Amino acid sequence: MQKITPCLWFDKEAKEAAEFYTSIFKNSRIKSTTTLPNTPSGNTEIVTFELFGQEFTLMSAGPLFKFTPAVSFLVALSTKEEVNALWGQLSVGGSVLMELGTYPFSDRYGWVQDKYGLSWQLMFADDRKITQKITPTLMFVGKQCGNAEEAIKFYATVFHNAKVGNMLHYSKGEEPDKEGSIKHAAFMLEGQEFAAMDSARDHHFTFTEAISFEVRCKTQKEIDYYWGKLSAVPEAEQCGWLKDKYGLSWQVVPIDMDKMMQDKDAQKLERVVKAFLPMKKFDLKVLKRAYEGN
Repeated sequence: MQKITPCLWFDKEAKEAAEFYTSIFKNSRIKSTTTLPNTPSGNTEIVTFELFGQEFTLMSAGPLFKFTPAVSFLVALSTKEEVNALWGQLSVGGSVLMELGTYPFSDRYGWVQDKYGLSWQLMFADDRKITQKITPTLMFVGKQCGNAEEAIKFYATVFHNAKVGNMLHYSKGEEPDKEGSIKHAAFMLEGQEFAAMDSARDHHFTFTEAISFEVRCKTQKEIDYYWGKLSAVPEAEQCGWLKDKYGLSWQVVPIDMDKMMQDKDAQKLERVVKAFLPMKKFDLKVLKRAYEGN
């Protein structure tokens, strides 16, 4: 089971986007689709799918948040032809952040925002071993610039199965980036690969709730643990969502919610939604009672 799952917030395009992504990525499939009734955004559609065998959650919940390049997804590909093909499909209707071309770190690389605004880095891996096809990449900008290394080490203390990998630092003369800040770093949380970087350039964006990371928990004790470790912005706490001290959004959710959300019994689903809407941190016992009708 994937412990940490990226969650992508759309206005109303979640199903359309899931069909698009699963049509262009190999080893991909839509796993489930459900609609939560009577949420603050109206009826909220949730789609779970896999790309290259990695799970994502998409939700249509209104025009509240927008994707930014502060979180992008690095796709490692075995051939330049694969890079070219995926670039051709993702770039239609989108915008280029780094042109597709040759760079010191890859003979074929490009960074693009697709037609939904989601950011992808496509890279020819050459002879490097690909252990995970898609790597969530965090870019620390603005007030958070310079915090990438601290954040990586913090996350490594929060998650039990964690590893800090190679860190490449900026050198003197690479201004505006500060010497010693992170040019690129790899780390692993619960067996899943992530990357991070600092950027001191004049970006007009930061982390938003449009991309959050779901942490799936088996017990209330586990929910309490991750909530206590990660939540740093009390006013951002709502329906299992929180923000950490770097502004990154997480969702701490019980695994049992998967079963509850996918139940075809409309009354059960409505009771669960009504129960969790007033919550900040999820109360698993209350959710189970609502689901069971007690």
